[in-house]
Amino acid sequence: LYFAAQTGVFKSAAELDTAPPQTPPTVEDDDFTPSDTAPPLNSGEAERDWINVFSPSDPTLVSAPSDAKAEVMQDDSGSFLRIRSGASGSAISFDVEQGVLEKLAGKHATFDIIARSEEGQETQISVDCNFGELGDCGRKRYAVGHERNEYLFDVRFPDKRPGAAGAIAINSDFDKQGKSVDIYEIRVAIVP
Repeated sequence: LYFAAQTGVFKSAAELDTAPPQTPPTVEDDDFTPSDTAPPLNSGEAERDWINVFSPSDPTLVSAPSDAKAEVMQDDSGSFLRIRSGASGSAISFDVEQGVLEKLAGKHATFDIIARSEEGQETQISVDCNFGELGDCGRKRYAVGHERNEYLFDVRFPDKRPGAAGAIAINSDFDKQGKSVDIYEIRVAIVP
């Protein structure tokens, strides 16, 4: 019992606190003044100089096989190209102009497909590329929901001169059930 009394086992928390007395913190109405900051950037916009590959304002850069459809539409989310692959699984092709490929030669680039599925029709798209002398991008697959979103992929281009334009081919429904995808934009940026 003597040991317990000497070591402070029976002391209260106030008796054990040997720190100097402190005033309780208070909050005043004007304690915080937010700084003038810009709104946060959306994904894909940070520090990128985007080159437009496709926008719905120029549907001439799109080709669809006979059993597929590509139609410019508009709603409260903006203009888009609604694509629907054919029953054979044929893809809709988006031209990548030779001038764009010349800027990308010898560089590492990120492509950005801004898309959504038709309401209530989540789908899986597949993306293939043919950049001629600059190679391809391999096959990419993405699950696309109704929320407008960005689908990114990287390509490292060899340091060659492209002899012609290239193409990005999108199959709107990998499962061949006739589902469509709305394409708002396709763009590319050189990775710094």
